[in-house]
Order: sequence, then C-alpha cells, then structure tokens
Amino acid sequence: MTKADIVTRISEKLGIEKGDVQATVESFMEEVKYSLENGDNVYLRGFGSFIIKTRAEKTGRNISKNTTIKIPAHNIPSFKPAKVFVESVKSNVEVK
Repeated sequence: MTKADIVTRISEKLGIEKGDVQATVESFMEEVKYSLENGDNVYLRGFGSFIIKTRAEKTGRNISKNTTIKIPAHNIPSFKPAKVFVESVKSNVEVK
C-alpha cells in the first residue's frame, strides 16, 4: 500500500476531498519527522510508537580495500507497534 492508496481510502471512507486528505497525511508525516529530528518520541495509543534508537560504535570492514573502519555511534528512527496492533496482525494475517 502506498501513500496514494492511503489517501484514496481515507477520502472514500470519510467523503473528504483527496487534496484535503493528502495535506493532512503529509502534515502528520512532517510532524512525526520533526519530532524525531528534535529528539522527541511519538506515541500513538493502540497503534505504536515512533522512537529513536541509538546504535553503538562498532568496527566494520571495507571488503574492497580489505581495511577496517570505525562506524561511529548514531541514532536511527524506529517504529514499535502496540501490543494490540501486533495481536491483530498475528490473528488476521495468514503465515506464508
């Protein structure tokens, strides 16, 4: 499912114009991104949390030059689904 599919579905469900729905979805994504960029986690009860995870410094390898490199500690955005969400997916989606 793409962002366009989400916009279309919400528009059809609520009877709101696609342009308005698209603006709302874009604004939501911008706010989540802005919060994470500023070090704040985003918690959506019943859905999940957009959180910042810290990766520790580690040693990596450059295979083409056969050298080791230091990968510095860094933060990455992550999504942690709510337990209700996880259970819903487990019970409704067939294992392939």
